[in-house]
Amino acid sequence: MTDKQWITLLDVINGKELSPLPVGFIIDSPWLPKWYGVKILDYFSNDELWLKANLHAMNTFPEIIFLPGFWSEYGMCSEPSAFGAISSFPENEFPHAKKFIYSVDEIDRITKPNPRTDGLAPFLTNRLLLNRAKIEEAGHKIYFSVSRGPLNVATHLMGVTEFLTAMMMEPERVHRLLKIITEYLVEWHDLQKQLIPTIDGILVLDDIIGFMGGEEFAEFGLPYFKTLFDRNIPVKFLHNDADCRASLPYLPEIGVNLFNMGFDIPLEELKSLTDNKITMLGNIPPRDVLANGTEEQIRTETRDIIGSLGNKKRIILSCGGGMPPDVTTKNIQVFCETIRKHS
Repeated sequence: MTDKQWITLLDVINGKELSPLPVGFIIDSPWLPKWYGVKILDYFSNDELWLKANLHAMNTFPEIIFLPGFWSEYGMCSEPSAFGAISSFPENEFPHAKKFIYSVDEIDRITKPNPRTDGLAPFLTNRLLLNRAKIEEAGHKIYFSVSRGPLNVATHLMGVTEFLTAMMMEPERVHRLLKIITEYLVEWHDLQKQLIPTIDGILVLDDIIGFMGGEEFAEFGLPYFKTLFDRNIPVKFLHNDADCRASLPYLPEIGVNLFNMGFDIPLEELKSLTDNKITMLGNIPPRDVLANGTEEQIRTETRDIIGSLGNKKRIILSCGGGMPPDVTTKNIQVFCETIRKHS
């Protein structure tokens, strides 16, 4: 992300209305390797390819704010690996972390990892440190620390069904697990900022929020997300592209000021439900329209979203969720052209 893009992001979050509306996308390994023309394993294991793929995206679409920008990640394995989860890396498929807590009793043996030394975290920070000078020479900076959220990490350690069941049956043990995970994530974000002082934003991704009702989230999500977002920085970014109705009322209390959601709830309704206090990043359908739709479908959906907005403050147009696989350069260009023309 360039300094100009960072200023644009801050302007939007602070309520400045921009014309045309800004465009932003979350990009990472589900999209970048195939779009750039390399295998997923090569993207993960070759720092030079990782850097070239990210720079190519930013040079191809200089008007787009790519978030978080130069995301150093190993898919869903990044944080669970620190706790001992086996990380599986097929050659050209998405990696996955294998669960290793098979009984709630096993939560008692979990201890907090060290982000400086444990799992894949040291490789993630070292990739950024090795490439930081080249990133800045290209006119960009690393502005975000990034992690999956505590609920997301917990379900990778236990399994989704098992975790949600344990919430009801063994709440004390689940709270113990979430406390340990959150303490680790706080240290992980602190370390990223300590090593790279240009970081002034946080991105947390957690779709398990959408699997809970309001009361469940208030007990098992809210206190841990508040702890994680409790930092003096101007951008506090949350991604949840599962159902977000139950958690929406809690976003201001958490401290979130930038939110990437799914595509089931219209942007105007989301703005209304949050009193237009949170910047929305979204939300045309990612797979069915942005990836698989015709150019005319993309134009129509984009025009409809722009036309639905009564208030265009605190809006960054995007897809509902991260950039999905198979989105072509042409489809992204059509999306951007339509926004320039109609907003």
